[in-house]
Amino acid sequence: MKKNSGSPVAFYTMGIAVLFLAGFFLLVVFGAQTYRSVAAGQDQNNRSRALLSYLSTCVKAVDGRVEIREGIQEGSQMLVVTAEESGYAVRIYLAEGRLMEEYGSVDGEPDPSAALEIGRTEVFQVEELSAGTYAVTTDAGRALFHVREQEAAEGMTDEP
Repeated sequence: MKKNSGSPVAFYTMGIAVLFLAGFFLLVVFGAQTYRSVAAGQDQNNRSRALLSYLSTCVKAVDGRVEIREGIQEGSQMLVVTAEESGYAVRIYLAEGRLMEEYGSVDGEPDPSAALEIGRTEVFQVEELSAGTYAVTTDAGRALFHVREQEAAEGMTDEP
């Protein structure tokens, strides 16, 4: 009896198996690339949200008087939050593409070597929208915060 190894049915079966196997590998590769790009986008989004949330939380934690001063880089700004009775302030400013946070004397000069890096950004702008309400803009977007103590201080008068 002769073996029928060259039958067309065997070739078709092998061809279909190879086709399904190639499709499976392409599906796995495509899925892995899609997952990688989605995970990278989510990671960037989380870092952006963390930076803006940290800025807002930092200012609200002190909840003191807010000042906008000239930053250490030319044309940049510095956010200074002062607790009135302490004589110390939290300074947030841009230094060499890094957003820095520093705690020190209200009148002291900022020192990036002694500051904590919050995150990387090329943009840091602070604007006062109304009494006690500020907007901070970075590469990550824009965060709004409201300072209660400053609004109360501005609302008080010496008149009876």
